[in-house]
Amino acid sequence: MRYLADILTLSRLILALAILYGCVVHSGSAEAVFLMFFAAVLTDAFDGTCAKKWPFPKNKTPKYRKYAALYDMISDVLLATAQVLFVTIRINWVIGLIAIIYYLVICGTIEFVVYGKLLGHPDNCTKNSLARKNFPLAKKIILARRYGYTLCLGILNAVTLFATNWSVPIKSIGFIAGCLTFVFAWFFLRQRRKNISRDAVEIEKKLASQKSK
Repeated sequence: MRYLADILTLSRLILALAILYGCVVHSGSAEAVFLMFFAAVLTDAFDGTCAKKWPFPKNKTPKYRKYAALYDMISDVLLATAQVLFVTIRINWVIGLIAIIYYLVICGTIEFVVYGKLLGHPDNCTKNSLARKNFPLAKKIILARRYGYTLCLGILNAVTLFATNWSVPIKSIGFIAGCLTFVFAWFFLRQRRKNISRDAVEIEKKLASQKSK
């Protein structure tokens, strides 16, 4: 069970690459993409929980786990990119363009302000970043971005669902299932608000002790 979190993260990466490949070669139906993305969202919802519930002993942790947060982040970025490209190329370019602007402008700006770099992390940021100067505020901003990210994913997945050739009853069932999944993810994010990353609490304590000195 200790490898379950890694398997889920790897599955999300594979699903994202499959969607990207479909965009490049113009293959893959909206039905297949919706199911793949829905499965990918589930892996994103549970891989962190599995990692905490079944951790590796300190003396038996695989070397690749040192970069687990980076792997997870890359999988998320590729998944969002794949979904945006599919919607832009295959469904509606206007909706896709709005999503691209949101991810690049809003999320990119937040990354630079909070971490001082793209694809940053609370324990991997520049000295002049907000995460170093005011960590409590940085946590709130990152949490707000995650809420927006989750909402954007849900909207794009709904757009993909209604672009399928499924019957209305099946689309309705898929929409309800998707809403329930994203509601779960929404409240799951609320439970993480005091610990944006696995090391957030420890980092905050270190920063506070440095300021007191």
